[in-house]
Amino acid sequence: MKKKKNYDLGTITGICVDYTYDGKGIVKTSTKPVFVDALLLGEKADIKLNFEKSEMFFGKIIKLYNLSDDRIKPQCPVATACGGCCFQNLNYSKQLAFKKRKVEDAFYKIGHLQVKAEDTIGMENPYFYRNKIQMPLGLNQKKEIISGFYRTNSHEIIPINKCYIEDSRATKIVDTLKILMKKHKISPYDEETRSGIIRHCLIRTSKYYPQIMLVLVTNADSFPGRGNLVKDLHKACPEITTIVQNINKRDTNVIIGEKEKILLGKGFILDELCGVKFQISSKSFYQVNPTQTEKLYRLAIEKANLTGKELVLDAYCGIGTIGLIAARNAEHVIGVEIIKEAIKDAKNNARLNGITNAEYFAEDSSKFIMELEEKHQKPDVVFVDPPRKGLDKSFLDSLLKLKPKKIIYVSCDPSTLARDAAYLSKLYKIDSLTPVDMFPMTFHVETIASLYLKK
Repeated sequence: MKKKKNYDLGTITGICVDYTYDGKGIVKTSTKPVFVDALLLGEKADIKLNFEKSEMFFGKIIKLYNLSDDRIKPQCPVATACGGCCFQNLNYSKQLAFKKRKVEDAFYKIGHLQVKAEDTIGMENPYFYRNKIQMPLGLNQKKEIISGFYRTNSHEIIPINKCYIEDSRATKIVDTLKILMKKHKISPYDEETRSGIIRHCLIRTSKYYPQIMLVLVTNADSFPGRGNLVKDLHKACPEITTIVQNINKRDTNVIIGEKEKILLGKGFILDELCGVKFQISSKSFYQVNPTQTEKLYRLAIEKANLTGKELVLDAYCGIGTIGLIAARNAEHVIGVEIIKEAIKDAKNNARLNGITNAEYFAEDSSKFIMELEEKHQKPDVVFVDPPRKGLDKSFLDSLLKLKPKKIIYVSCDPSTLARDAAYLSKLYKIDSLTPVDMFPMTFHVETIASLYLKK
């Protein structure tokens, strides 16, 4: 259904009675609900109706009549315009409560399971936590180079001088990059004309080592001034230990391209999780919040109750994070991941840490687990950390045939987790459900579900 123009829809006055799954305030009307950004529970407001879909309106606050006791002043001046955060105006304890309820609601409404979640595990300081920063670059109306984040549901860049959820070390690097791009006459990419050179800058930081990676995503294989840009960047920001050029010439929303060139350093950085070292390249999947990731993985492994005698399957293993940490408490670990580069990283990480009881395979996880079933190679514990879409039916069916004693499901989407847990409930019972706040100031939540085989 097409959006209606703003002036057709008018305004309403209403009170926020609940939140949507993505943190918008819900106002009830006689016809359909209105979803409103930055409106908190119990607040009354005049709301401009911006557009409608078949079952709801979307609105914007014009005037607030009362402020919730849970409302706080956002640290970021563009928090309401940028699409990165939705909860900078909400007390942190209430953010954690929202995420606990979000998980429970997903299990009740989607999985038709009544499960009480544990309290959300939060952060002592829920700011400046992201170790991966990726910003588009562009020009403003004055033809000045800007960087920032896209406005929600648009490709308009909201200029940001300082992001309050990203590693603070990134701010200086981005500012320096823009200055040097101007100095060396290197233009940012223009989506409309498909001209210009630098599309995005991506920065990855290490928590435990003084190492930072800068990735320049470009619209060309080479460009004038590249060597001088790299030289000046490293001189101005010696904390950068490696610079990679990623080439993406496609007309696409996908940020990272296939082809890369190492312009400085080794092309990767080192970091640690729970005492295990990991090499991180530009394309490696690595959780963005290192402080919370250690809590997440320690808890996931604790829930597995490993004794040192178990065969562990780490499905969707990425660069081997969970499995290599678990290997210290298991007899043997098998990791599987469809991305070949990730498996190469996982094998390198096993060698880097002297871990000899873990082996890795580049294969589709669903196909691989069926092969285990055919070989009668039964894992005692299965860790799964799938993408947002969750597990497919063939993988779930193989789990039900293999019948591992424990399944530890780490999920970034409570909806697909609830769906999959309901499917597994034929043979498995949920032992615990723990939300972990990996993404403070946003509506996202990571969840650990511990499932055990029914007797």
